[in-house]
Amino acid sequence: MQTLTLLEPFRALFYAPFYVAEARGAFARQGLAVRFETAGTPDAAAARLLAGEADLAWSGPMRPMLMRSGDPFCTLRSFCAVVMRDPFLLAGATPPVHGFALDALRGKRVGLVSEVPTPVWCLDDDLRRLGLDPAADIDRRRGPTMAENAEAVLAGELDIAQLFEPFACRVEDGGGAVWHAQAGRGPTAYTAFYATEAVLAGKRDVMRGMMRAMAEALAWMRTASPGAIAAAIAPRFADVPSSHRVRAMDRYQRLGIWPETPRFPRDALERLAQAMISSGVMAHMPPFEACVDTAIEGEALEG
Repeated sequence: MQTLTLLEPFRALFYAPFYVAEARGAFARQGLAVRFETAGTPDAAAARLLAGEADLAWSGPMRPMLMRSGDPFCTLRSFCAVVMRDPFLLAGATPPVHGFALDALRGKRVGLVSEVPTPVWCLDDDLRRLGLDPAADIDRRRGPTMAENAEAVLAGELDIAQLFEPFACRVEDGGGAVWHAQAGRGPTAYTAFYATEAVLAGKRDVMRGMMRAMAEALAWMRTASPGAIAAAIAPRFADVPSSHRVRAMDRYQRLGIWPETPRFPRDALERLAQAMISSGVMAHMPPFEACVDTAIEGEALEG
């Protein structure tokens, strides 16, 4: 068994494929003893990789792409697609009366995610495509946590909160409803492994094994019931009620946030880059092949 350190930025239900691979022994079948460590933030994970303190991490492909857009010599590269649609949800205190369209956010008090930037970039990009100015047309509020925003919606202090699971379930349990799923924006590169080029080259067999393990996990999740997925990840989510885990897995399955294979889709990274450029955080998209190690896909999945 080869031991390696894998960093998670934080614990989240939409990261279920990684926990499924662990729970169902997919890593072990590749001869890998994977030690999970929580970095706390995506920035902290990237810093630890660059310092050589871990073998690889998972996080948004936005991070290596953003860093490479400013420094073409940045050595971080993504590989192995795991979440390729936006897992964030817009939830309100009551169900929408006449359905919902994003332009209905005009004038609303919206609690935006403060923990990570990507869902805000994606939402803002979608609003701009509808001709709205997110800063001028919406009463945007950013600062409290998702847990606090969920409570603020139920208390009538916000009209809408931008949340991931299980916070949307909490709003529903309080009589609220999910108004909009950002997954509907289409393929968007949300989560993948990433590592330094030195690790990708020097530990190629290990990286291929990690990709094969994730392919196994994603294949199982395509046909597994939400209850089975929720049970598999339960050890990592002891503080989340079983009903919320099951409901979250069902919702995410139906939204198709997890791809059929870990092959990295070019259009998903391009859609993410468009949102980042639209939001002014990146001036241009670096070449896809510079951001993503595509060669490892054939090595891992076709060999």
